[in-house]
Amino acid sequence: MTDSSPIQLSRVDTQLERSLLDIEIPPCPEILMRIMDEMHKEDPDYHRLSNIISADVALAAGLIRATNSPHFVRPQRARTVYDALSILGLRVASHTIAGIILRNLFPDTPNMLRFWDASARTARLSAWLARKLDTPSLNADDAYTFGLFHDCGIPVLMMRFPNYKEILGQANSDALNEFTASEDLQLNINHTIVGSRLAQSWWLEEDMYQAIRHHHSLAALAADSTLPKSSCQFIATAQLAEYFSQQQLGLGVTQEWPKLAAACLAILQIDEDDLEFLYSEAKPILAAAD
Repeated sequence: MTDSSPIQLSRVDTQLERSLLDIEIPPCPEILMRIMDEMHKEDPDYHRLSNIISADVALAAGLIRATNSPHFVRPQRARTVYDALSILGLRVASHTIAGIILRNLFPDTPNMLRFWDASARTARLSAWLARKLDTPSLNADDAYTFGLFHDCGIPVLMMRFPNYKEILGQANSDALNEFTASEDLQLNINHTIVGSRLAQSWWLEEDMYQAIRHHHSLAALAADSTLPKSSCQFIATAQLAEYFSQQQLGLGVTQEWPKLAAACLAILQIDEDDLEFLYSEAKPILAAAD
């Protein structure tokens, strides 16, 4: 099957798959593997994990800070790593740690800083939308994680290809073709494939890395798509969050919403009137996010 027909989710185009061999995807950090090992035990040892995480001062501080941030909406406040693990649970904590580690892998260039700011803004607004919409099976913590990771292939390709910023510019301004068309044509790879592979190797759930793989695909959002419902909800929520951000801030404006809007609204079961109301409600959230 091709991407224009119902999606065979377990496969990617052979040529693009081969191109992955030339891309250095960051390996799964050891701390994530240890967390996964504990998660699969009948009685996870939170004390042992908290000691491991606390050995990295920056990681420990980042986890506590994230746990106490508004988007998690937890009544408790974390004072220690053990508190953070107990409040978030190991699955959400592993996602949070993965996000912290991922950002620290790349240099703080102006382009990267803008990218991470945009990703954090999308993540925060995605979590807010998930709570606001109160859609069954759309968890706010998971929406946050997807918003943070959905474009995680971009920094990898930025480091690999000096001209990648220009290719992204072409994709942003293309009102007709799928966003990844410019990448596929010029690089024989695109950020959704790289990001999906990274997320999979970093132990994100299947519906999340599948959503990363197809988050620019209109076919993936079609009624006859084989993409899991939760994956479609992740994509629709993040696309809506990015659209609201672009509308209010005028930063990184793309042509994605006109191409995907109808499908996203159908998935989230909202209409244009709901959209206008949500946008007015989202304005202070966007202002506070920065």
